[in-house]
Amino acid sequence: MLRARSWGIKSLLVWGLLLSIMGGGGLWFYQEMKRVKATPITAWTQDHRADCAVVLTGGPNRVREGLDLLAQGAVRKLIIAGVHPRSTFVEIFPQWPYYPMVREEDVILERRSATTYGNAQQAQPLVEALHCRDLILVTSNLHMYRSYRTFRAIFAQDFTIHQRSVVTGRFQPAFSDLSLETVKSMFYSLFAY
Repeated sequence: MLRARSWGIKSLLVWGLLLSIMGGGGLWFYQEMKRVKATPITAWTQDHRADCAVVLTGGPNRVREGLDLLAQGAVRKLIIAGVHPRSTFVEIFPQWPYYPMVREEDVILERRSATTYGNAQQAQPLVEALHCRDLILVTSNLHMYRSYRTFRAIFAQDFTIHQRSVVTGRFQPAFSDLSLETVKSMFYSLFAY
C-alpha cells in the first residue's frame, strides 16, 4: 500500500512538472510571437542614412530596398549577406541596368553565411574593413526582430544599427510563417542573443 501511494505521488509530481514546463513554454512562445509580430515596417515611414547597409537575403524586396538606399545616396556601401557562392550580382538583381548611378564596386556580396547568425558574423569584419561607423540592416519585418537582436549581439554595443524592415509577400504574415519565425527566435535566444 505504501509503495502504491509512493508511486502515485511520484506520478503526480512528474505530471505536474510536465504541465508546468508545457505551460511555461507556451507562455514563452506567446510572448515571443507578440515581439516578432510587433516589428513595424520602417521602409515606408523612416528615412535612414548610414555609411553602410547590410541586406539579408532570403526574401523578395530586400535587395531592391538596399539598392534603392545606395542609389539615393543614403549609404555609400551595400553588403548583401548570404549570397549563393556561385551567384553574380546581375543574377541577384537583374534590374541593375535601371540603376545607372550604382557602381558595382559599391556592392559587396558576402557568400560564406547561410544563417542569420552567420550573416551577422560574416558582415561584421566587412563593416569594419569598409570603415563604416553605422549601418542600416535591411530584411523583412517578420525577420527583423531576430536579425536585429543577432546583429546587436555580434556588433559592439556603441555601434549604431538602424532597422529597415520591408514587406515580403503578404502584409500580414501567415500564422505558419509567424509560428516558424517565433520558434527560430526562441532557438536563437538560447545561444545567439
